Amino acid sequence: MTTISLTSTAIKNIFDELHQSMNGDLSVKVKEHILDIDNEVGRGKIRGVTFKSGISLLEFDVKFIQDLTLCVGSSEHPPICFAYCLRGKVTHRFRSQSGKKVLENFQTSILTNKANEENILEFASGEHIKISLIVVSTDFNPINAKKHSLNYRIQKSFLKGKASQNSIYIGSYNLKIADKIQQLEAIQERGIVRSLMIEGLVHMILAYEIQQHADDLKRDALNNGNLTFKEMHAVREISKTILNCPEKPHCIAELSRQAGLSPGKLQEGFKRMHGTTVSDYIRSVRVEKGEELIKTSDMNISQVVYSVGFSSRSYFSKIFRQKYNCSPKEYKEKQQSMALSA
Repeated sequence: MTTISLTSTAIKNIFDELHQSMNGDLSVKVKEHILDIDNEVGRGKIRGVTFKSGISLLEFDVKFIQDLTLCVGSSEHPPICFAYCLRGKVTHRFRSQSGKKVLENFQTSILTNKANEENILEFASGEHIKISLIVVSTDFNPINAKKHSLNYRIQKSFLKGKASQNSIYIGSYNLKIADKIQQLEAIQERGIVRSLMIEGLVHMILAYEIQQHADDLKRDALNNGNLTFKEMHAVREISKTILNCPEKPHCIAELSRQAGLSPGKLQEGFKRMHGTTVSDYIRSVRVEKGEELIKTSDMNISQVVYSVGFSSRSYFSKIFRQKYNCSPKEYKEKQQSMALSA
């Protein structure tokens, strides 16, 4: 077993200590730290970046050769940590307590701890781990408009003006966050554009995590059940099927059969994942595919309508206008005009 101790929650210090313990290749570009490792410790990448708001992102995408214990210290002002596990699992406990909790695939977690409390994270050997942590500093005091800053509002919401205590909340399965993290991984831009895109997606992920927490509290109050990981994974696969083949005559009964879920479970999964019904999701995917074809193909409007699964041009035009604030014909003419002037 390998044990690594981190004495700080500041990204720069974390990477200095990780680099010293794991070796590997450390690079820093526009405050984005990347540690690539391929040695006796493990193989993969650890990435971190801090934004001016006092919010940081730390990502592990690695497979450790041996079991790894990460001991993370805190200060007089311990941060609030929002975690999401995209792959594998990680076990957490507080140094002063014996109880452990496990964060698994597609689950969210919110962690607070007492001043100077140490957090113990355990990673199993041979398991591919992908986990993202958004760390909100509670020692961050912006000079201007403090009470309107995102950092301040998060502190007020979760600490309510009191001293931080040992607490870890493990949330329900959430696939929308997985999609946003994959978008983070897909960013190819560099420099300030890359930084802005990362920060924007981090804020969206943070919003989803906070909303998940609120939804879970509401669901607990109503004593409603949660979907299992297997059921949410089935919903994700059905979503991919619709996204890849929007033109097919999808119906709730057939999609439920493919997913191995009841129609009610399928609808609940789509509400949780996409915030909408199955039918509305299909309609939205078809309209977006239609917009893409109008912009990138030589098809006329009627051809586009039928190629994405609609049977009525007038209906397509109606919902297209609702989404894009213009008719398909106007949109196509605008695209052609832009192409000619380019």
